Amino acid sequence: MENRTDDYYHGPHFAPLRAGAAAAVEMLGEGLTGDDLAMVPEHWLSYPAPPASAHTALALLYTFFTAAALVGNGLVIYIFITTKTLRTSSNLLILQLAILDFIMMLKAPIFIYNSAMKGFASGTVGCQIFAVMGAYSGIGAGMTNACIAYDRHSTITRPLDGRLSRGKALLMITVIWIYATPWALLPLFQIWGRYVPEGYLTSCTFDYLTNTFDTKLFVACIFVCSYVFPMSFIIYFYSGIVKQVFAHEAALREQAKKMNVESLRSNQVAGAQSAEIRIAKAALTVCFLFVASWTPYGVMALIGAFGDQDLLTPGVTMIPAVACKTVACIDPWVYAISHPKYRQELQKRMPWLQIDEPDDTTSTATSNTVSSAPPAASA
Repeated sequence: MENRTDDYYHGPHFAPLRAGAAAAVEMLGEGLTGDDLAMVPEHWLSYPAPPASAHTALALLYTFFTAAALVGNGLVIYIFITTKTLRTSSNLLILQLAILDFIMMLKAPIFIYNSAMKGFASGTVGCQIFAVMGAYSGIGAGMTNACIAYDRHSTITRPLDGRLSRGKALLMITVIWIYATPWALLPLFQIWGRYVPEGYLTSCTFDYLTNTFDTKLFVACIFVCSYVFPMSFIIYFYSGIVKQVFAHEAALREQAKKMNVESLRSNQVAGAQSAEIRIAKAALTVCFLFVASWTPYGVMALIGAFGDQDLLTPGVTMIPAVACKTVACIDPWVYAISHPKYRQELQKRMPWLQIDEPDDTTSTATSNTVSSAPPAASA
């Protein structure tokens, strides 16, 4: 008996499996014309469009991220601005980071709109706005984390003269914005580099896929200036804090041995786990989140410019983009958990949150007196 399978594919349900059906597959960028099409790197045009479910899932995820980040960072900004005891030099940097995280997610509605429309719906203007806000917030957050690490290092390792003055804090903030401006505006005006859609064409970033010398040089420079520099500063300053802690522990043990006692901790002030170290731990957590969230993106850009671009499928490139947005949601809740004065203000203004933070009189990063050595030992 002749075994014929051709008849199995005559029905309409099997139409996509018949020869020639591949031509009906919708590709990324299909339907784009003019300037919108010119913005899309050729790399993405060779991939089929993602299913509608992928767009829907990302839109829902970004909606959650946006709500969490805007509420969380909005609370940080509101409380730090309206509370006199929190308007101090060190906290200006925390306020700066909250503002940058707020900006990071303020552009998310463009992504959500593109995802709802399943493509590059916001066009060239939406892409440029999205990318510029991302450049300022991303690069600015990296350098702000480095400045926070410097502040914590100075306060803990030099308790007498390491306090950050208001003028110095304002200077740091100004320099951060000036530092981020060239990297944000040069691609915008296509003086060096350019902004292009990436992944599912629903988000935009700097071009790391065009195979030209200028593109490769731009990627290398922005990687060093916006990732390597702040990460190096963060590692250096926090390693200094760790060294200080170990040195103090060693000094305590040596002194205890000379006094023929088991430990000197019983002689320390009650509650030696001071607010200084709690804030330092919170800052370290925030900086770790920065490194963890931006490392995948940095690696992806390097692969796109200098490696095997076939590794960068549209779905894969959306993962680092999501990781970058995650940190903007988590940062404000790290402050809420770890910053004593901030928790006290939340407790006063929002008692329904059931925050239990004792009103202590020990030193904090926002006060002008601190006994730094004993707290460092208990970190």
